[in-house]
Amino acid sequence: MRFALEALFADVPAEQVAEARAFYRSRVAGRGPATFEELQGARAKKPAPRAAVPPAVEETVEAAGVRVPVRVFLPADGPPQGVYLGIHGGGFYMGTAAQGDERHRALADALRIAVIGVDYRLAPEHPWPAAPDDCEAVALWLVEEAEARFGTSRLAIGGSSAGATLALATLLRLRDRGVADRFTGAALRFGTWDLSARTPSGRLIADEYFIQAYVGHVPERDRTLPDISPLYADLSGLPPALLVVGGDDILLEDNLTMAGRLSAAGNDVELRVYPAAPHGFTGHPTALAATAIDGVNSWLRDRISGRP
Repeated sequence: MRFALEALFADVPAEQVAEARAFYRSRVAGRGPATFEELQGARAKKPAPRAAVPPAVEETVEAAGVRVPVRVFLPADGPPQGVYLGIHGGGFYMGTAAQGDERHRALADALRIAVIGVDYRLAPEHPWPAAPDDCEAVALWLVEEAEARFGTSRLAIGGSSAGATLALATLLRLRDRGVADRFTGAALRFGTWDLSARTPSGRLIADEYFIQAYVGHVPERDRTLPDISPLYADLSGLPPALLVVGGDDILLEDNLTMAGRLSAAGNDVELRVYPAAPHGFTGHPTALAATAIDGVNSWLRDRISGRP
């Protein structure tokens, strides 16, 4: 069977695609830190996230013997109808939960849900499995406490890039504990699904420092562990998933493969590929990004409300 990639593209206005192409032509392509010293410099130069209004409530939660700082947003208008666990990206070695404050505040108000941002530990100071341990702990806390704390047990999870990887790794851990069905959906934006350099996308990023920082202590032959590279997992028994990726993303092929593997394992999967969009595009100031985020929000609303 042969098909054109264009057949997979999400239906978006042509003017948004043209604007996105113009934006990326004028934008200087960046690169991630290549050493620990560069990483320290990049962290120091990263501007502080803009504060959300009303701001997050900061607290620390505990489950499975792990304590994790979180940022909690409640909807401004009425009690929450569900809870979304959001996991930030940043290559496992950069970023904080606060970088998602504006989106999480908007999401809480638009969907009338509680939103929890996870401040998981970062590599290389805290390499794998610290980050998935932290994300699992917060997810387990929600499974046990969401009803009492927020008045609802309707849970969803999601993240972008490394955050998507951690979200799926968390669901796999929960599935193995028998509680993944407590989550109604997973919104996964341009996840990094292979850190073993065996897949097309995995080979393209094999020399990136973030992999050394996160799993450099793990022998290469073992980096296909599902907790590190979810593409190699038994993917059965997971909640519905939305995969969002750009047509120009370096990780496109692995996201296509992940969508296929999730579907083949019997899960409900929706794949949305956006034209003229590179890695991380939903964080860029384009109408195309806004359309993609609106689509994610609508999908989450349907999953949390129980609509098919």
